[in-house]
Amino acid sequence: MTSFPELGSPSPLPWTTATTVWRALLALAVVFVMLATTGWTAVRSHKPAADPRAAALSAWLHGSIGGHPLPSPQSAPDVLARFFGSLGGHERERLAERYPLVVGNLNGAPVELRYRANRIALEAARTVEEHRTHSNGLTPAGRDDAARRMHRFDSLAEDDRQILAFDPNGDGRVAEVFGDLDRAERVSVIVPGVDTNVLTFEKSQRSYSAPVGMAQSLYAAEQAASPDTRTAVIAWADYTSPVGVGVEAATGKLATEGALRLRALVRALPGSSQVSLVCHSYGSVVCGVAARDLSPRVTDVAVAGSPGMRAEHASDLRTSARIWAMRDEDDWIQGVPHMEVGGLGHGADPVSEGFGARVLSAAGARGHAGYFAPGTTSLANFADIGVGRPASVRCAAAGGTCTGNLGPMANSSAV
Repeated sequence: MTSFPELGSPSPLPWTTATTVWRALLALAVVFVMLATTGWTAVRSHKPAADPRAAALSAWLHGSIGGHPLPSPQSAPDVLARFFGSLGGHERERLAERYPLVVGNLNGAPVELRYRANRIALEAARTVEEHRTHSNGLTPAGRDDAARRMHRFDSLAEDDRQILAFDPNGDGRVAEVFGDLDRAERVSVIVPGVDTNVLTFEKSQRSYSAPVGMAQSLYAAEQAASPDTRTAVIAWADYTSPVGVGVEAATGKLATEGALRLRALVRALPGSSQVSLVCHSYGSVVCGVAARDLSPRVTDVAVAGSPGMRAEHASDLRTSARIWAMRDEDDWIQGVPHMEVGGLGHGADPVSEGFGARVLSAAGARGHAGYFAPGTTSLANFADIGVGRPASVRCAAAGGTCTGNLGPMANSSAV
């Protein structure tokens, strides 16, 4: 990292270089101060008195079945898979009913059992929120928030939904599967950006700007692109995202925490499906951090509307996966300084020529939230990548240069 001299000491940098760095720092500071003071930042509103999942984990750690202690929730997915495989169907169901907030989030537990456990957990969380709507200890705004959460949990608990992860604590985390995850040959994981929580997980207006709508659009586009390919898409909001475009969004702390969870998800996916990560906005920061230790089953990482991937060059990501990037010409993210200084910022612009990603067309996207809109080239490109047809994508530049050398990235530092 660049160091700056004390006032009056000889400068270790040429004057023009030092001036450029200071101007970039000033620009970065101004951008985030403006965003923070003009309504772009927010305060998390839902802070329950207790953490229900922590209580469930504590109960699990003290529990047993058939006289034997339960395995650590932190065990490797294959260890947990063997544990559940050793149980009868009745025993598995009993664990899901007794510890739904644990079983529903265990990487390695059978997928269908996780769906069942999370439905139970959602029904219990819905009851809690219903009681809160009548609480005299809440403000009217607090009761309204409880009502919104109650209705969201009602929706998520419907029988036809496949909820892979759920945690009601704080603003809530959730992940949903579209398609048959157990039988899928190709799996796409959508990693969304700022302000993603249980209430913003789906929207009735411009649905494709929220994780559920993104996943539904991509799943339909993949089926249209390759009807014979068994695909599944995961709307993955199972990490704590920044609130607003403020200091949290300008640093990598939440991305680092999210990357750990993303890697764990990929390692635990059933079968031998190949995986594509489709990462939007701050989600691309999460994917950039995660890329440095991804499972080799991840063949592609595609980012859209990215503020950076915590890297100066694609080779710094140290992955064998192909790196794709796109940005709509009207996306406001282009105005954010693509740099990293003192922990602020996320590095180089992934669509810049010097970064080394394969730059895709985002035609039709219309701004920062439009990349998954039906009928757009951006969505079609994500679908072709998701079904394993990278040679069919449309490049941003004329001549199709982004589709050359479609093997693993030629990168001496790849793992």
